[in-house]
Parts: sequence; structure tokens; C-alpha cells
Amino acid sequence: MKFRWETEFKETEIGKIPKDWDLKPLGNGDFSIIMGQSPPSKYYNKNGVGYPFVQGKTEFGEFYIKTSTYTTKCSKIAPKFSVLITVRAPVGELNITKEELCIGRGVAAISSKNGDIARNRFIYYVLKGLNSYVESFGDRGTTYDSITKEDLKNLQISYPPPPEQSRIATVLSWFDDLIENKKKQNEILEKMAMAIFKSWFVDFEPFQDEEFVYNEELGREIPKGWEVKKIGEVADFKNGLSYKGSEKFNEQLEESLVFITLNNISEGGGFKTEYRWIKSERIRNHHLLREGDIILANTEQTKTGRLLGTPALVIFPPEYSKPVGVFSHHLTKINPKDNTMKYFLYLIFRLYQRELAQSFHTGTGVWGFDVQNFKTNYSICIPPPPILQSFHSLVEPLFQKIILNQKQIMTLKKIRDALLPQLVFGKLRVEEL
Repeated sequence: MKFRWETEFKETEIGKIPKDWDLKPLGNGDFSIIMGQSPPSKYYNKNGVGYPFVQGKTEFGEFYIKTSTYTTKCSKIAPKFSVLITVRAPVGELNITKEELCIGRGVAAISSKNGDIARNRFIYYVLKGLNSYVESFGDRGTTYDSITKEDLKNLQISYPPPPEQSRIATVLSWFDDLIENKKKQNEILEKMAMAIFKSWFVDFEPFQDEEFVYNEELGREIPKGWEVKKIGEVADFKNGLSYKGSEKFNEQLEESLVFITLNNISEGGGFKTEYRWIKSERIRNHHLLREGDIILANTEQTKTGRLLGTPALVIFPPEYSKPVGVFSHHLTKINPKDNTMKYFLYLIFRLYQRELAQSFHTGTGVWGFDVQNFKTNYSICIPPPPILQSFHSLVEPLFQKIILNQKQIMTLKKIRDALLPQLVFGKLRVEEL
């Protein structure tokens, strides 16, 4: 690749761009804009019948659309690899389609009329760079919570020659594609760990030649010599810091600690790298955690139970040099009394999260995880120490790789986010690939 820094610019309404670039409206004729239209909800399903359906930001993934809703009736279809943009609050959120899908009234689809995938991605990155401009586009002095097709058509964008558009998209796509690959790798690694767990401790496949005995507490047969214990006997459970509104957040000062909150738990399981920072005199040792510790959501804002009891392994930012962080009171930290049980316990929570949320919740409007009830009344089957050690040795490298991948993803995002405005506004030119 060959880059150079641009030195000659011209002023435009979106900022400085190179003198040899154009400023054009998005509706200049090269791109089609399709506004969504929602079909009646009676045509929706979760069974994969019809078109995948996207209504708004809730179906947006990191880069590509992730939806589990389908519709058998559709009037507005987004082409494959088109750019989706939210046109209702929050305005300006972006994603890319992997396939044709039905779009509802909360989104619009933008795609190159000649089907050029690289140019579609260029528009995606340009709109990313213009995010604050898009949010306020058409501002009439009030909070602007929707945009129309005419607004999108009149939206001014930086417009280098098409070959340069493709080169810019190629450079930035390299980061996003690598991020996507590492995310997929992590999904596969955790599925591998879960498959081993189920084989060993649910189906007992490696132990079929052993003698089995019936356990009344579990209501099933287990290998002879395996123990049944309450989960509170094998792990300690600690809740985090009950923080105040006066605490200092989002100040990454030298004396601040990374603050892990409910926002770091992904629905369905996993850790989200959305960090806050805290400085407080009320932090005590039991509020601290280390990278790799198990946390679970002990609060649920709805009655669905989708988040309650969901576990995650803590991951610190790559640049974070401190050995500990702080976790909030909406989370519970699980400390196995024997470290070889760490991933064994984590996978129990991953596998049975929905069941545990339904069985051990408290509250009405806001659900809470009844930790004390869970500790004293939930029983698990524990294999002999050599088997537990063998399992730990087998899956530990998988989880270490997951953490490493996630740190690399954070680094890639940081580089991409630093490059993006330089490239889409022409400060850094891509002369050749």
C-alpha cells in the first residue's frame, strides 16, 4: 500500500476536503435510497420463514445486521451488501446487510446502483465519519429524531473519484473483516468448550463404561463416585460497588480504575467492551476483580430474564496496566474455591442461564437474582478432582485465546477509528493498494 498526507484543501459545509475531491449530495444518482416500510406484525415469525426483517437499531450488530425476526410479507427490500441507516431516533446508526432483507420504517437502505460492494462500504465509512453531522441534519432548533428520504438525498458527502473510494473502503474493510473473523473465531472457541462440557458433564459420554447410580437430589443417574453439592459450597459470591451519582465516571485518570457494569454483559452471554472509569473513596477489596474473573448479571430491567444470570469473563482494555478493576452492584462475582472449577462453573451458567433466571429471581418490575437462595438450593454434580483438572486443562487454552482475540479486536477498533476520519476526509490519501 502507498499513502501520502494531503496538503491542499478546500473548505466545505462538512469540513475541509482535498481540492481535487467533490462535495456531492448522497442522492447524486450513483446510489439508490430505499426507505423502509413495516409490514403488519401478524406476518412476523421466528422460524426463518420469508425475509429476514429489520425494524431499527435493536437488530444492528457490530458491523453486519443480526436479526432473528422474519416476515412473510414485505414491500421494501434492502439489497445484499447495502448500507442500513436508522432514520428514527437514534438517527444515523449504521450497519451492512449480508443478504437481501426486509426493512421497516425505522431504517433506510443505501446501495450503489451498479452493485459495487466497495463503494457501498465507502458510503458506510463516510457516513460513520459524518455521524454527528447526520444526527443534526435538518436541525430546526429542536431535538431532531427522524430524517426523510429528501434529507438523505440532500446530505452532502465527500466524494473522491470512484477508484479512490474503493481504495479507502478496502483499507478500512481490512480492519472490520479481521474484527469479524476474530469474533467468529471466539464464537467457535466457546462452542467447542460448551460441546466438551456437555459431552463430559451432561451426557457423560467418556464415562459410559463406568457404574452409574441414581441421585435423588438431581433426579438422574450419575457416575459412581461423583459428588453432588450445593453451588454455595464450591464458590463464593460477591456483589459489587453500589455507586452514587456523585462518583466520577469516564475520567481515565491515573488514579481511576476500570468500572465493569451491567453494560459489559451481552444478552445471551459474553463480555462487551464498553468501558467506564471510576474514582471513589468507597471502593473496598470485595469490590475489586481481576481479568478473567466470572461475573453475572444480577439485575434485569424487564421480565424476560434474557439478561438475568448471564455470565461473562472479565476482559480489561489492552492499554490498562492496573491488575484490578471495580464492578458494580448490578453484577455478582463468582469466586470458585478451587480454580480448576472456574470454566466448569462458567459453562454451567452459560448452559442453564434461562432456567436459573426463571427459578431464582426476585422482584416484580425489576428482577433481581436471588443469590442467597441460589447458593443454598442449587445443586450440581461434581466429578473427581483428576477429571475436573483434565477438563480445566483442555478448555483453559480456548478461553485464553478468546480473551486474547478480544483484546486484539479492541486494538483493531482503536486503529480503525483513528484512521477513518483521516481517510474519508482526505487528510491521508490512499494512492495505491
